[in-house]
Amino acid sequence: MCHFKSFNRRDFLRLAGFGALTALSGGAAAWLSACVPATAPSIALAASTPTPGSGSFSPDVELALRAVQSEVKILPGQPTQVWTYQGEVLKGDPAVLQFLPGSYLGPIIRARQGQKFRIHFTNNLPAESIIHWHGLRLPDTADGHPRDAIKPDQTYVYEFEVRNRAGTYWFHPHPHGQTGFQVNQGLAGLFLVTDEEEAAAGLPADAYDLPLVLQDRVFDMDNQFVYLANGMMDQMMGFLGQDILVNGQPNFSLPVATRAYRLRLLNGSNSRIYKLAWQDGAPLTVIASDGGLLAEPIQREYVTLGPGERVELWADFRDYQVGTELQMRSLAFSGVEAGMMGGMGQGMMGGMEHNMDGMGHGMMGGMMTSALPNGESFPVFTVRVERQEAETLRLPERLTIMEPPVVEQAVNSDTPRLFRLFMSNMAWTLNGRTFEMEGVTSAETVQLNSSEVWELVNEPGQGGMMADFMAHPMHIHGVQFRVLERQIDPPQAAGWQSVSAGYVDEGWKDTVLVMPGERVKLLIKFEDYPGLFLYHCHNLEHEDMGMMRNYRVQA
Repeated sequence: MCHFKSFNRRDFLRLAGFGALTALSGGAAAWLSACVPATAPSIALAASTPTPGSGSFSPDVELALRAVQSEVKILPGQPTQVWTYQGEVLKGDPAVLQFLPGSYLGPIIRARQGQKFRIHFTNNLPAESIIHWHGLRLPDTADGHPRDAIKPDQTYVYEFEVRNRAGTYWFHPHPHGQTGFQVNQGLAGLFLVTDEEEAAAGLPADAYDLPLVLQDRVFDMDNQFVYLANGMMDQMMGFLGQDILVNGQPNFSLPVATRAYRLRLLNGSNSRIYKLAWQDGAPLTVIASDGGLLAEPIQREYVTLGPGERVELWADFRDYQVGTELQMRSLAFSGVEAGMMGGMGQGMMGGMEHNMDGMGHGMMGGMMTSALPNGESFPVFTVRVERQEAETLRLPERLTIMEPPVVEQAVNSDTPRLFRLFMSNMAWTLNGRTFEMEGVTSAETVQLNSSEVWELVNEPGQGGMMADFMAHPMHIHGVQFRVLERQIDPPQAAGWQSVSAGYVDEGWKDTVLVMPGERVKLLIKFEDYPGLFLYHCHNLEHEDMGMMRNYRVQA
């Protein structure tokens, strides 16, 4: 069973208020029955022989990755039981794998555009799993579709060429109904790609190129991860933690010198949205988004980062004195939940829960677990200027050549393919449908080597007792896309305006935040591989409950 409390009278009254109790069926019930222990004991790792790949594929790099149970010291006292990836280089430069000391994350995989990878993934967990390579343009057999999930002690072989531009990509589990739980247990890592264009840009490198993975967690009194402690509310709203971790560590402090850094920020949280800004009001200088470098640096007062999204910053500390401390904060915002549940959920989570701050971690036994509400202001990490160093790098005026998107290239430029995001019968849906393992409709079939306009529309719920809607970070597998335009319905404008100035839509994307009442148009070219791919909400609880569908690229 999952590490969350059972329903009692308090839950009944709370959930019945928005009709959730009558909806505990279908995808939600299946999800609950599929849960596995959150803190299973460590098991001995059996030696495994890598499964051979195809004879016609000659890799430049060959890796062994294993998903295992382990433990790590996160908080004072007892170590935390985690699930983590362990890696080994079988062929190629040992520097391909880099590890974050003292963290459950990783390893970091460093690749070059054009390299061919063979990765032997062995599942040493007590549950099915599979790895999805988030943002990479891969064949469908290498994408980590849930239909390819493997059982404990089985091995799956990935073979692919790195076609992506230089950028910050990542990998995480993708078994249906279990992604949120397995990510919460610690399974995630970065996949960093470089190319000649990036090398020519003159950006901070090596010790001055720093990945920062942002996550939130709930701990119980024994320092163990707690997941879905609030039952159906956490599922419907998305899991939110009470402690902010950076690279798997709380109260993260980053020591720097008086020079420029490249900060690669990944929102690796299950459902939390970050509104990132420097505490002193200095603008953020953005140099890259999901799919790599922007055409030129841009400045934002803050950056809005939905789950799964990445952004890269040029952070220059030359004007700061040694001894200065500078906070990166997530600023307050609103509007991520609208309607009846938004009123109840946000108010209850932001009121009742927040008032329990002094009552300890992970209060259980009939009481809602305290969590940091989505949209509240909080510190994310602290930069500490520790030493003086000379700097010769200057922020480039241009980073790459990037043509503006041309909507006329799309075969449906006048009639975008419409995807409506709404709740129906207590299930989050895409065009009223939920996930089918291999199901795909004619409206979800595209042609290889074509470009299309897709329009994502976040609508109020339909049917049942919950006429509300939430923010949905939408991720499309197998492609990078361009954002063409955004529109907002006037009733939702206030919440939208609290985050919209932080969107980074100027570059290539694979995940896009769609606020309640928002319509977002994307230009997508299906140029790589035919096959069956996924599109889904990257609020992992929404995904696990079925807000995910297949689309087919047809040759």
